[in-house]
Amino acid sequence: MHDWFDLLGIKGPVVAAGLAGGVLRALSRHRYKVREMVASPICGALAAAYLTLPVVHYFRATGLPIPATDDDTTTLAAAFLIGVSAMWISDALFEFIVRKLKPMA
Repeated sequence: MHDWFDLLGIKGPVVAAGLAGGVLRALSRHRYKVREMVASPICGALAAAYLTLPVVHYFRATGLPIPATDDDTTTLAAAFLIGVSAMWISDALFEFIVRKLKPMA
């Protein structure tokens, strides 16, 4: 599995942190829908896989204060937060798609 992630250019622990963020977001909803329970962890993992390293590098380049004591911990914390935040975006996107595809009654 590690070789597969390397082939795609992503880090396994970052994907796991994003997946955990997506699971947390899916479980924190008051009303559970199957699509949310499936899509949330997947969207969280994908968003974290491809957005975490650019976000961390951007924060460092702009001089924003982020903990520099342990680079891996900072990266994984950012991946978790990106995984959770991606769910808000995916929720809004799914609601928009459902409203557009739902026939007018």
